[in-house]
Amino acid sequence: MNEIRNIYCVGRNYVAHAKELNNEVPTSPFLFSKPTHAYMEANGQEIYLPGNRGSVHFETELVIKIGRQYEVGMKVDEVIESMGIGIDFTLREVQSELKKKGHPWLLAKGFPNSAIVSEFVVFPGIEEIKKVDFMLIKNGEKVQQGNIKNMIFDLQTIVDFTALHFGLGEGDIIFTGTPEGVGPVLDGDHLSLVWDNKVLGECYIKLA
Repeated sequence: MNEIRNIYCVGRNYVAHAKELNNEVPTSPFLFSKPTHAYMEANGQEIYLPGNRGSVHFETELVIKIGRQYEVGMKVDEVIESMGIGIDFTLREVQSELKKKGHPWLLAKGFPNSAIVSEFVVFPGIEEIKKVDFMLIKNGEKVQQGNIKNMIFDLQTIVDFTALHFGLGEGDIIFTGTPEGVGPVLDGDHLSLVWDNKVLGECYIKLA
C-alpha cells in the first residue's frame, strides 16, 4: 500500500535538540501531526517552500511506516513495514510566536511540502537500525547525524503512545524526532537524505 494516511511527528525526542532550542526535555512523548498535503517524496526534484514567512529550518528524522492495524501488545517489528529518512520542515519564527501564545504549531509545521521523505526501504528490525546513523547532507556538507539509540522515547514507546491516543494503522507514518544540528535552508540548496552511507532521497529547495 503506497497511500499515506496519517502523519504523526514526535517533538523533542533527542535531549541535545531540545536544549539547542532552549526547550524543556519532555517526560512523556510529545506529538503533533501534519496534513497529508505536507507529504512529498524526495526523488531529485525541486521542492517549493514558503520564502516569505521567516526562516525555514530542516529537522532530519527517521520515519517509520506502519504496515498493519495496531493491536495492544504488538511489538514494533510486527507493525512497522518500512522506513525512510525525512525532513520535518519548520517555519521557525512562526513557531516561536505560536509557542509564546500557547497556540498549536500547525501554521509552522503543516504547510505544503513540509514533510518530505526519501523512498521507503524494508524495515530491518529494531536492533539492526540501532547500528546505523542517518544523516542530512546539505550542498555536500554533513549538517545533521543521528541514531535512534539516542532517542528519549524509543520506537516501541512511540508506537504504543500514538496508537493509544490517536489510533495507528496501515499507511500511517511517524516522524520519530530530530537530533541536534537543525538549521535554515536557502533557495537553491541541495539536500541528500542518507541511511547507512546510501542516499535514499534528494531534492533542491525553492523558496517561493
